[in-house]
Amino acid sequence: MNYYLGVDIGTSGCKALVFEETGRRLAQAYREYDLLSPQPGWAELDSDEVMAKCFEVIGEAVGGLESGVVRGIGISSQGEAFTPLDAEGRTLHPALVSSDNRAAAYVETWAQEFGVERLYEITGHTPHPLFSLFKLLWLRDHRPEIWRSARKFLCFEDLLQHRLGLTPRISWPLAGRTMLFDVRRHAWSDAVLQAVGLVPEQLAQPAPSGAPVGTISPDVAGRLGLAPGTFVVTGGHDQPCSALGAGVTQPGIAVYATGTVECITPAFPEPTFSDDLRINNLCTYDYTVPGMYTTIAYNVTGGSILKWFRDQFGQAEVERARREGRDAYELLLEAADRTPTDLLVLPYFGPSGTPYFDPAVSGAIVGLTLTTTRGQILRALLEALALEMRLNLEILERAGCRIKELRVVGGGAKSDFWNQLKADVLNKPVVVTDVTEAGCRGAALLACAADRQYPVGALAEEWTRLPSKFTPHSVSAAHYDQQFAAYQHLYPRVKSLLALRHPRERNGDAYQEPIV
Repeated sequence: MNYYLGVDIGTSGCKALVFEETGRRLAQAYREYDLLSPQPGWAELDSDEVMAKCFEVIGEAVGGLESGVVRGIGISSQGEAFTPLDAEGRTLHPALVSSDNRAAAYVETWAQEFGVERLYEITGHTPHPLFSLFKLLWLRDHRPEIWRSARKFLCFEDLLQHRLGLTPRISWPLAGRTMLFDVRRHAWSDAVLQAVGLVPEQLAQPAPSGAPVGTISPDVAGRLGLAPGTFVVTGGHDQPCSALGAGVTQPGIAVYATGTVECITPAFPEPTFSDDLRINNLCTYDYTVPGMYTTIAYNVTGGSILKWFRDQFGQAEVERARREGRDAYELLLEAADRTPTDLLVLPYFGPSGTPYFDPAVSGAIVGLTLTTTRGQILRALLEALALEMRLNLEILERAGCRIKELRVVGGGAKSDFWNQLKADVLNKPVVVTDVTEAGCRGAALLACAADRQYPVGALAEEWTRLPSKFTPHSVSAAHYDQQFAAYQHLYPRVKSLLALRHPRERNGDAYQEPIV
């Protein structure tokens, strides 16, 4: 029996899981690392620490297995973050992660000069400070000594390959998140690189997910407990890897990940570009199944809204969880009202994600009365997260990307109550998968498919189990149809009120409602 290892490099930690060629999980390891914020709005990772922790989880995951049974490795990586390296491969600067906002000033001016529509037509993305492109511009102008010394700029997937002794190759899905990549030509964009001041040789060579990178050097393999000849394949951006790990292999199916960020990732057969998608900041880039494409619809607040409620109003559940050895979030979900509410919540307790890309909006709870209960407010928060995802799904469907089934992963997928609520609000079937670490499984799938020379989509379907399904309740779904009609007006109304309270935020421009 051959085994395959998937590594997932996240913002707060990294993990490694080993799978049999049948898809059965064998071993796993996890390490956390600190997110650094030397100034307000900055968010960095010590890339050397991240790489050291990646080596640790690989070594621990394979440590209890028979020597030499792991044949191949795939890597799932957070998007956008990059590390500059000097000629000897040494780290020159911490990695600026997605939430780092220091490049915000470049977004409007540089993008307007280059051409916003031109940028979208090349990269499939709309301007936002999270993307590598704008962070690189900041580094060029504010750290010129590092810019001059840098011979390579590597994302975490290709950085780990480099530390494993390989000539790095970046997967198409991860390259797409840099906003330097031509998603139609599958090559670094000469026009964008020239405007930034880079050449392709400073970046890893792009390749489709599952492409061979090479075999790990013998000395590194020995340090990790791997056999000589252990190979590495290109993996992908973490969200498409997670979708693959949940068995999303055909149009009409999407993964719905509930964690710190809520995210829906579908798969569609060809690149989809439209003014509607561009205006609503819904991107198009490569998927982890060759020949397919994806997008990401997400809410930055996501599951953090439940953490906020726990910290502010859930002291009783926290104490009970401590006494009984239970999970506080499980107790909170039990305390949520069991019937749909008439409350409307705008779930932007931080910057919004798609469709608005608004860093300056605030959350809101509308419809409170003296009879409103704590349980109703808690349920309304969960309803709002699903309504926000429904907003994104409707935009996608207008562009021809119709989602018929959602497969849930992440911490929220453990709750039958929450899964049924999602099905009712979205008025779509919600299916629970058997996977908890979908990103690692997607990466391992790519390694296994490459080794067996087997279609990765077919293998993903073989590995995936769907133990339960939640279908919409007709009465609740009809109620949420009415709620959604009102929800679509909530953001522009709140934004208008904020503009009245903080007129300077309007920059002298009249407020215009977004196109939704």
